[in-house]
Amino acid sequence: AGDIGVVAKLKHTHTNDTLNNKGKKIAVEKIGFPSADIAVAIKGATQHDEDKLGEVLPKLHEEDPTFSAAFNGELHQTIARGMGELHLDVQFERMERKYGVKVETEQPKIAYRETITKQAEGQGRHRKQSGGRGQFGDCKIRMSPRPRGAGYEFVNSVKGGVIPTKYVPSVDRGIREASVNGVLANYPLVDFTAECYDGSYHSVDSSDIAFKLAGSLAFRNVAEKCGPVLLEPVIEVLVTTPDKYVGDIMGDLTSRRGKVQGMDPSSGRTTVRAMVPEAELYKYAATLRSITQGRGHHIRNFAGYEPAPHEVIEKVRAERAAERSG
Repeated sequence: AGDIGVVAKLKHTHTNDTLNNKGKKIAVEKIGFPSADIAVAIKGATQHDEDKLGEVLPKLHEEDPTFSAAFNGELHQTIARGMGELHLDVQFERMERKYGVKVETEQPKIAYRETITKQAEGQGRHRKQSGGRGQFGDCKIRMSPRPRGAGYEFVNSVKGGVIPTKYVPSVDRGIREASVNGVLANYPLVDFTAECYDGSYHSVDSSDIAFKLAGSLAFRNVAEKCGPVLLEPVIEVLVTTPDKYVGDIMGDLTSRRGKVQGMDPSSGRTTVRAMVPEAELYKYAATLRSITQGRGHHIRNFAGYEPAPHEVIEKVRAERAAERSG
């Protein structure tokens, strides 16, 4: 026990695997690795670097399991996670030196959401005539808010066949697809009921695609009247620190729009519990180390979504507008 051996070119052996004599199945207890402290968005310095990221990043994780990176389809960014800024800097230097891939870093985007706060109703009508068979779809919908996390619900209240039954699912699809881009800042609009209660059709020109487009138009028209709000992700942060730094920790959390939920003192150390918007936690680990002289640490847990204040909404809308124009 305690001897160190070296074996080269093991293609299918990974960290935490146990090597045995043939026929034996002894498994050594696996090492538990700490969770990441920091996350940054990365992109290749050139298109060639970008193309090689998918090949190189898994190799870095294989060599160092505390480093991980994956592409986030919603944010359209590759997010790298590690134990601190120095740890990530070392990994990026190794990536360039060993694999010839250079990356640039930036702040990760935030996965905001939108929702509505009151009920409203309206119409969506798609009509197009361009010679030959046209397109016609007409629906009236009523939108109302649902509890946080309840998701989307579609209700068919059409009576008397004013919209043929076969076209109602197309209205639902149109609303679903349109809700992916909300009316405030083009973030997904969630937690609402859409009730289709009236409409009209044309015996020749109506089709699935026409009613899908009508549903999309109805969503845009009605959502704007429903008191839309921006929701920001909120993180439960548990900060453990020596008692003498508690005041500074609480002051810093408050400056990040955090809401302190409580404190748990124990043997000269205190754990501070707070709810903090995710947007305010970029590189928090480095700040915490600076405040506590490296003696504090923190754990993060996703807590949910909460309405963002007006100044945050305006900032996010401006950023999204800049992205679209760029």
